[in-house]
Amino acid sequence: MKNKTKKIIALGACTLLLCGCGKTIPTLSDGSQAVVSLNEGMESISANALYEKMKENYSLNAMLSLLDTEILEAKYPDDLEKSKDQAKSTIESLIKTYGEDQVIAMYGSKEAGIETIYLNDLRNKAILDYAKSLLTEDEINAYYEKNIYGDVTVRHILIKTGVTEDTSDEDKEKLENEAKAKIDEIRKKLDESEDKLATFESLAKEYSEDDATKDNGGNLGAINTGTLSSAYDEILKEARELKDGEYSKDLITTSLGYHIIYREKSAEKPSLEDSKADIEETLANEKLNEDGTLQVTALDELRKENGMNINDSDIKEKYSAYIANQIASIKASETNK
Repeated sequence: MKNKTKKIIALGACTLLLCGCGKTIPTLSDGSQAVVSLNEGMESISANALYEKMKENYSLNAMLSLLDTEILEAKYPDDLEKSKDQAKSTIESLIKTYGEDQVIAMYGSKEAGIETIYLNDLRNKAILDYAKSLLTEDEINAYYEKNIYGDVTVRHILIKTGVTEDTSDEDKEKLENEAKAKIDEIRKKLDESEDKLATFESLAKEYSEDDATKDNGGNLGAINTGTLSSAYDEILKEARELKDGEYSKDLITTSLGYHIIYREKSAEKPSLEDSKADIEETLANEKLNEDGTLQVTALDELRKENGMNINDSDIKEKYSAYIANQIASIKASETNK
């Protein structure tokens, strides 16, 4: 039985590393038969000899590729076509950026690159699902209460400072004060108006330096976490502190410049049921960022769940050392951050 297992892995490794797609794979009845024959008087290369030689350098990676592909394709049957298409698209993009020679140098062949990216995508799905399985209902509920909000419809007026890296400290102060004075002027006009929304729209058209929104009265639309770039995070934070129909009284500063905002309306907070999938993905990614060893543990646990039993003692020892080294390396890296 041991010989049979050896033959399967050796020929699988040959397929992955040497033979390529469409090549003929020899069928052998036992490991003593020749994979390669030579002239009379010279010793042929048997399947056993090839296996032992390949085992020194390639066996673990080849085994894990074959093993994980088998397990993950059974686990995610509905995702295989999408993952394969994404892998093909990624390779084509890499070829356009770096050239086909570079891609071949990186992966060995275009086909091997597709298989590598495809398998890594499936592995990442499994790792994320493993991290999700570690979440508790208390963690999910706490995140929902603290971080989930309904959409808010916000308008803003942007006043740029005009400050650049080359601006002197004296000029910087002058430009910033001028921008702040303009914000104060706008806020004063809002304070004196009766129809705050109509006035804000009019002032945005007159003063705002955000070309994308000024003609629309400064309307950013219904926004929430992740709707806009991180440059708008402070605007969203401030908008959540306002009530519908209120505008900001304090100066709002972002990388874009200075802002005054108006919270036009807000939607109800989505239910926990509707938010749960997004919350789980967010918290799972946070766990993976906090503890990189979970990436190793996730795949190790999945292999064991699927009955992995490494019959070859040498490869079994290599696998145990590989898992231990991966975990130790990640822990050391995280400690040095």
